[in-house]
Amino acid sequence: MSAAALPPSVPPPTAHRAPGFWQRAVRHRSFAIGAVLSLLLVLAAGLSYLWTPWSPYEMDLTAKLQGPSERHWLGTDAFGRDVASLLLVGARNSILVGVIAVGIGLTIGTALGLLASARRGWVEELIMRLADFTFAFPAILSAIMMTAVFGAGIVNSIIAIGIFNIPTFARVTRASANAVWAREYIMAAQACGKGRWRITLEHVLPNILSVLIVQATIQFAIAILAEAALSYLGLGTQPPQPSWGRMLSEAQTLMFQAPLLAVWPGVAIALAVLGLNLLGDGLRDLLDPRLARKR
Repeated sequence: MSAAALPPSVPPPTAHRAPGFWQRAVRHRSFAIGAVLSLLLVLAAGLSYLWTPWSPYEMDLTAKLQGPSERHWLGTDAFGRDVASLLLVGARNSILVGVIAVGIGLTIGTALGLLASARRGWVEELIMRLADFTFAFPAILSAIMMTAVFGAGIVNSIIAIGIFNIPTFARVTRASANAVWAREYIMAAQACGKGRWRITLEHVLPNILSVLIVQATIQFAIAILAEAALSYLGLGTQPPQPSWGRMLSEAQTLMFQAPLLAVWPGVAIALAVLGLNLLGDGLRDLLDPRLARKR
């Protein structure tokens, strides 16, 4: 029966449309909260390039260890520097370390994982055993070793965290790619005469991008936490560049005089890591077709 033949009181049937990505994303609590917290981190870093309440490098010993006020919104540290300005610039350095370190791990690790999945055999076994060997040297231990040879600094921290990310991405890529290689459309592509590398680029990589995006988000949070830990130990960002980890290190001897000096960077690290982890969990749910159908 056509819509025109229906009685006036009966509305014509409408096709049910599945909600789009952004409609589901807005309703997804973890993704929404994570996106807001991550956006605040990015905005704070971007704002530091344009404006800060005070210069983060300007010291005023006459105004040291002051509490929050109209002049200094979050107070001042032991050198009289504005804490709010230090937090803004510290967000910039945390994002810089995270982006480069995750970029190193994503680029090299994904390439190794795709190679292991495409070639299999002794190539896959060699890459996976190298990944196991690299896992024995976490970021902090790698940074200590590099510091002993090349000296402390943010560059060595980025390299150490990046090396730590490589086996993680290699393992995730290899596992996801192996699952794709078993699909029917891969067999159809092979039957059409396509080579393994062409299949990898045209079919395997596009189908695992969502997994890599989620993993990159999670590793970004780990990179920020690792950078803070290295700076706390004096192996990461060096003075006079502000760093959340070094702010915590400098505040530990002043816990009874100015406890807020440890609270502000601690809250900043916690919110940044929480936001990125929630964003990664939300993306995993939204980009996984099986979970999307359940929702």
